[in-house]
Amino acid sequence: MGKKIAVLPGDGIGPEITAQAVRVVEALGLGIGMAEAPVGGAGYDAAGDPLPAETFKLCEASDAILFGAVGGPKYDTLPRPQRPEQGLLRLRKHFDLYANLRPAIVYPELAHASSLKAEVVAGLDLLILRELTGDIYFGQPRGVRTNEKGEREGFDTMRYTEGEIRRIAKTAFEAARKRSRRVCSVDKANVLETTQFWRDVVTEVHKDYADVELSHMYVDNAAMQLVRNPKQFDVIVTGNMFGDILSDEASMLTGSIGMLPSASLNAMGFGMYEPIHGSAPDIAGKGVANPLATILSAAMLMRYSLGQEAAACRIEAAVRKVLAQGYRTADITEPGCRQVGTVAMGDAVLAAL
Repeated sequence: MGKKIAVLPGDGIGPEITAQAVRVVEALGLGIGMAEAPVGGAGYDAAGDPLPAETFKLCEASDAILFGAVGGPKYDTLPRPQRPEQGLLRLRKHFDLYANLRPAIVYPELAHASSLKAEVVAGLDLLILRELTGDIYFGQPRGVRTNEKGEREGFDTMRYTEGEIRRIAKTAFEAARKRSRRVCSVDKANVLETTQFWRDVVTEVHKDYADVELSHMYVDNAAMQLVRNPKQFDVIVTGNMFGDILSDEASMLTGSIGMLPSASLNAMGFGMYEPIHGSAPDIAGKGVANPLATILSAAMLMRYSLGQEAAACRIEAAVRKVLAQGYRTADITEPGCRQVGTVAMGDAVLAAL
């Protein structure tokens, strides 16, 4: 293949969980090159920078990034530009990683762990695409000022260009073609001009994807429907602010944040892949962290950046098999299961693979 992955383990449990994902990628036998470099707190410790120059060069020379997690109490007092999270943010900005993909899958064996009734979430398999680089989080002007009445007021600007909407819509339709070919675009078009524009542009882009069904839903209704009947959705595409809220809501339908992968992509298919959980410094080094979200992030990497759909399906099938066999890490444990640590779970996935 000649493909190369930059592996950035980061801090806390990051090195433990990425090590298991690396083992899985190596076991695929695809000849993918992998090189590791420090980022976050580890980058600061190594070079005084959460994104060291050598790490940055490695990422630029790679086809994708497999990311662990960053942060920890020892770095909380650093000046903001040197904090671990800045390494992650700088990578997102430099590579223009505008499309945040968050799948929410409920495996049959874990349906009981959801906060919703098992029959409501059993079989859930949805994908939320959140636009990651625009919207009210980045729109200008913004700030706090004193108005003409002498009263202080805060203000932010919701703003999207046509190009920004077109590219996330295209990503959503392309993703849907690999799934059940249904896209629900979430907006607040009845109130916000920006999101009416969003709806108009998404509808225009849909003309090039007649094989994919498109529906529209207001964000308040979408939030309700996610807890009422989440299995009605296949792919949800929405803006930065709505996506921030809805993707976190959807993550809790699955019962464990330790099972959820994510991808952040740019227009060329380059992506950064990471579990959505944090660095969990309280359990770092204890060998008990759940590596499945990171392993599933590697499956997304195969699918979206390397075009290896078969390899992605192999990894996902292996995860399903180990869950069916009763293997559980501490975060998803239950009576009668085989509770294992990080490495043993990796061993189980390799055996299933």
